[in-house]
Amino acid sequence: MISDASLFLRCAERIARSSGLLIAAGAGMGVDSGLADFRGPEGFWRAYPPLRQARLRFEEIANPRAFARDPGLAWGFYGHRLQHYREAEPHHGFTILREIAARLPDGAFVFTSNVDGHFQKAGFAYETICEVHGSIHHLQCATPCSDRIWPAEGFEPVVDPSTCRLAPPWPSCPNCGELARPNILMFNDWNWLEWRSGRQEARFAAWCEAASNPVVIELGAGKSVATVRMMSERSGFPLIRINLRDSKVVSSPKHIGVPMGALAALEGIRSALVETGFLPAET
Repeated sequence: MISDASLFLRCAERIARSSGLLIAAGAGMGVDSGLADFRGPEGFWRAYPPLRQARLRFEEIANPRAFARDPGLAWGFYGHRLQHYREAEPHHGFTILREIAARLPDGAFVFTSNVDGHFQKAGFAYETICEVHGSIHHLQCATPCSDRIWPAEGFEPVVDPSTCRLAPPWPSCPNCGELARPNILMFNDWNWLEWRSGRQEARFAAWCEAASNPVVIELGAGKSVATVRMMSERSGFPLIRINLRDSKVVSSPKHIGVPMGALAALEGIRSALVETGFLPAET
């Protein structure tokens, strides 16, 4: 069995030979920042006990029909998440990724299914992030009446934790005055305005085309919604898959699986990069 030190050294050598980082992040990236990954119904219900009592699964509340059926409950769920993501701080792994990218000629580009905005909060430039499922920090009309997307700044949700409800008035569309919703791709969602994410995807595709020899560092990307994992595998680039539960990669010398959480793996890789002289020791 390969030791952790040998595994970290393999990752470090792969990174040092690359021109840039393609950072592919799923929900597991946020766990070390104190964010829930909603793994399975029990994991989701532990985070939201009132929804357990109502026997509502994640797929049912993260759904446009929830806003039509019960706006107070739907906004209670998303309002709580918005406030939680605002208050939580990105863990040290984000800093390690920025530190590595700063020493590579092509820098880094982020492709994430996370809607928490933590890559921006950690200092990654907006122009280098693709939020493929949208952002909780932006709103749109629930209908929608137009293509307008606007920031959620100024909306300060107060949610009753015993009921997971946001009291009215709920966020409204500045165009038509009707109910607003997060600009997030939900389940069975035909009303999501995708143009903001589409522009990000265009910048992402341009970066991939221009980068000479990038490596993919995939962090906490699950199989239930496999958008990030599929992108990593289809990119054709060498892949370092960091995943506590499923780090399996296609058998190839250029792919590496690391069965750990994001922060522990990134700290181990950083130590190996220090040993090889690629990064300076932390002071």
